[in-house]
Amino acid sequence: LQQFSRMNSSSQTNNLKDILQNKIDDLEKQVLSRVNSLEEGKLSPRNESEERGKIESTLTSLHQRISDLEKGQKDNRPPDRFQLTFPLRTNYMYAKVKKSLPEMYAFSICMWIKSSASPGMGTPFSYAVPGQANELVLIEWGNNPMEILINDKVAKLPFAINDGKWHHICVTWTTRDGVWEAYQDGSQTGNGENLAPYHPIKPQGVLVLGQEQDTLGGGFDATQAFVGDLAHFNVGDRRLSPGEVYGLATCSSKALAGNVIAWAEANIDIYGGATKWTFEACRQLN
Repeated sequence: LQQFSRMNSSSQTNNLKDILQNKIDDLEKQVLSRVNSLEEGKLSPRNESEERGKIESTLTSLHQRISDLEKGQKDNRPPDRFQLTFPLRTNYMYAKVKKSLPEMYAFSICMWIKSSASPGMGTPFSYAVPGQANELVLIEWGNNPMEILINDKVAKLPFAINDGKWHHICVTWTTRDGVWEAYQDGSQTGNGENLAPYHPIKPQGVLVLGQEQDTLGGGFDATQAFVGDLAHFNVGDRRLSPGEVYGLATCSSKALAGNVIAWAEANIDIYGGATKWTFEACRQLN
C-alpha cells in the first residue's frame, strides 16, 4: 500500500483506493460480526462497554491509516471533492456541520448519495433546534418510503435510490403554501403542498449528517442511522429551478455551492469512524 501511495498516475491511485476499500470491507465485516454478538447478548453487560470501546478503537485506527495513505490525494484536491462514508448502522458514527442554518423561508437541499442498505438507508441528515428535534429531517426508515420532515410535518418522497449506485437528489420547499418538489437524477419525481406552510425554518440549531436526532445534537438511534456514501451536500435559501437541478445532476453546468451550507471539508467534523474519500461526481459515478 505504501508503494502504491508513492505513485501518482490516476490508474495507480484508483488501484490504491480499490485495495483500501476491499481491506476496509473485510475488516468492517469482522467488526459487524462483533456488533451482532453484542446485540444478541452473547457478551455480559459488564464487558459490553469495553467491547464497544474496542470496536470504536479498531474503526478509528483503520480509518486513520486510510486517511494517511490517501493524504497525497487530499493535499491536491479541491475542498469540495470528497465523500463521507458511513459503513455500519451504529448510533455513534456521524458527521456534524460546523455552522447552523439561519431562519429560512425557502430552501433547496441537494446531494449525491449511494446506498444499498435494507430495510431503509436511514437518515442522510437531520437538523434539530431547541424544542424541536425534527425541524428538518430526511429519513428512510424501515420499509417506509423516504420522507422529509419539517417541524414534524411529513411528505413522502418518491425516490428509488438504494440500489448501490450514485444518485443525485434535490428537495426544494417554500414556506408559502408549503410547496415542495423532489428531484432524482435531474428529473422531478414528485411535488406537493401544505408541508408546514408558513413555518420558517428556525435558526441556531444543529445539523448532523448520518443520524436522526431525538435531542439537540444527540439521542441517536442505530436503527435510523444512514448507511452508505454522501457527497456534495449543499443547502441554499431559495428554490432552484428545474433547469438548475438538471444541470447539477448531469454535470452540464458548474456545481452550485449552497449559499447557506457549502460542501467543503473545512465545514464538517466527523466522528465514530465515518471516513472521507476523494470524490468527483462527474468521473466516479457507478
